[in-house]
Amino acid sequence: MDLSFKPVEILKLKKLSQENIATYNRDGFVQPFDVFNTEEMIAYRNYFDGLMARKGADGAYGINCYQARMKGIWEICRHPKILDYVEDIIGPNIICWASHLFSKNAHNSKVVPWHQDASYWKLSPARTVTVWLALDDADEENAAMRFIPGSHNKGCLEETKSTGDTVLNIETKGADKMGTPFSNVMKAGQISLHADMLVHGSLANGSDRRRCALTIRYCPPEVLITDPEWEKSVEAIICRGSDPTGTWKHHEKPINDDVLATTGPLGIID
Repeated sequence: MDLSFKPVEILKLKKLSQENIATYNRDGFVQPFDVFNTEEMIAYRNYFDGLMARKGADGAYGINCYQARMKGIWEICRHPKILDYVEDIIGPNIICWASHLFSKNAHNSKVVPWHQDASYWKLSPARTVTVWLALDDADEENAAMRFIPGSHNKGCLEETKSTGDTVLNIETKGADKMGTPFSNVMKAGQISLHADMLVHGSLANGSDRRRCALTIRYCPPEVLITDPEWEKSVEAIICRGSDPTGTWKHHEKPINDDVLATTGPLGIID
């Protein structure tokens, strides 16, 4: 597994500036960027609220990797307004291999402990960039995500068992000594982009406001799945360009938009 960070070296940029690229290479993240306007966000928020209500108790965290099963999520993952930013990080060939809706409700006591995403994944090399699309305003009061700047460039860090009311059962050891955390304060409709080895997490939401976001994972096709069993569960989308390696199976746009009707790999209603 190659979990090293490779600095971005793209000269012809669509959305990001060379200063943005330098920030991403140095800190492991860059933000915030205005992508969707108020009217668009009302529509997207209503869409995801409907999915969560339909899914019931599992809705807040359980809409996971449905990018090839739900028509609306498929369309968002391939939205050119998002892909233009992603292309500036990973290049013109873009694979979406995962997505996850996170809704940290008001007075939610659960903590997301410090962790590195790529340490959980069966992918090599570590070249995934995560887009964090804010569906609600996120700030320190309602538990905005937090980053440890520069931690993406330290390789795979030692982990320890997490304690307390946490979403994950392990966490990055000694993260609190790695530097001052950066709060990923965002307005609804904005995105941030962060590297897959960046140490990040979030505190409990003690406020009266929800904090909901869609995360989308993108990588270039040169990234390979290293575990055959893991490969069976990945439902990828070639969002832009092509896959010269021929290793990523592309899923066409599904007809389904009912979150409970995802019995087939493409969410076909049967």
